[in-house]
Amino acid sequence: MLARSNSVVAIVADSKATPSSHEVDEHVHTSQRSPWLRAMMIGALDGLLSVAAVMLGVGGGTGDLNSMRLAGIAAWIAGALSMFLGEYASVAAQRDSEATDIEKERQQQQTPEQRAHEQEELAQIYVNRGLSLQTAREVAAQLSAKDAVRAHARDELGIDVDDMSNPLQAGLVDMLAFTAGAAVPLVVGAFIPDNLTRLLCVGGASVLACAAFGLVAAFLSGVRVVVGTFRVCAVGTITLVATWGVGYGFSQVPGLA
Repeated sequence: MLARSNSVVAIVADSKATPSSHEVDEHVHTSQRSPWLRAMMIGALDGLLSVAAVMLGVGGGTGDLNSMRLAGIAAWIAGALSMFLGEYASVAAQRDSEATDIEKERQQQQTPEQRAHEQEELAQIYVNRGLSLQTAREVAAQLSAKDAVRAHARDELGIDVDDMSNPLQAGLVDMLAFTAGAAVPLVVGAFIPDNLTRLLCVGGASVLACAAFGLVAAFLSGVRVVVGTFRVCAVGTITLVATWGVGYGFSQVPGLA
């Protein structure tokens, strides 16, 4: 029993062991990419559809190139700054919350009685995950002896002390992703004098960009490529057509054109 317990402790505690190439391939899962993939996809698609929709809406109401170009630039600047500030504030609040919880755990390790109580609490977490009580207590004891706060942060709070949220990085990534998406309709539609040609080019390029984003996201996330690409294209096309329709409809109302 002791040998088996020690092996379990070694498996749980030795997170820095070097895996074989077969183990690396076997344990690479697409869900690990979801946080950064989701952030980048949301930013890029938001930039693409927001700017393209504004340009098409304005183009549907007026054929003036300067108005359409200015509307696109304004949508890009406002959207990029909004993405940065929103993500920065959100992640900063999350980081502050994580830091507060970690400090609470540190305060609960001040006396031997507190440490014993927290160690038993940690052991119960491992029991709930399937370990026997004896093995769970051995695992909790060894991890607590190494770094009790780190062990509680990871297994009780779900916080990786070595990978805390970075507000500035998150905000910049979102802003750059938004800009990358916004560049497609801006570059395509900024210099075409004929309004109909400009509208078709902006709409067509935006739908193709939606397909490209959907294709990449589907490939990286491991879902079926056709499904992932189609749903992004469908939503993007509906958004662009609807916005153009609104702009065109208002242009037909006397006094609003």
